[in-house]
Amino acid sequence: MFRGNHPTRVDEKGRLKVPAEFKRVLDEKYGQQFYITSLDGRVAQVYPFEEWERIEQKLAALPTFNPTKKKFLSTTGYWGQQVEMDGQGRLLLPQLLRDAAQLKGDVAVVGFQTYLEIRNLEQYRRDIEENKITPEDEKTLDELGI
Repeated sequence: MFRGNHPTRVDEKGRLKVPAEFKRVLDEKYGQQFYITSLDGRVAQVYPFEEWERIEQKLAALPTFNPTKKKFLSTTGYWGQQVEMDGQGRLLLPQLLRDAAQLKGDVAVVGFQTYLEIRNLEQYRRDIEENKITPEDEKTLDELGI
């Protein structure tokens, strides 16, 4: 399971060095194949391929012409690419997504249980400060038993 924020850098060639904390999980549980995509072009989502295939299996069970399914597949296909981790623990982020999300230099690598999110570090900090957890959020979490 992926947890926490482990900032790192994206080099000039667009390669993300996977933080050691996450690489250990990847080495123990997953292979070297990943699907990197986005829902909005602002945040890269890095799925171990095994986790992405679980999503695809659920989508395959939906009707072909389900409009939400089509929108999801279109969006994740536009931003997405299957990549392989190199021998030095780096992932090449898709150029289109790298440019749109401003993923260069310092980035946040945040664990979301079964996948990682990659964000521009400064933008992420601003988003967290501007979108604090509200009393309504706390109520919803309480209703969920968290």
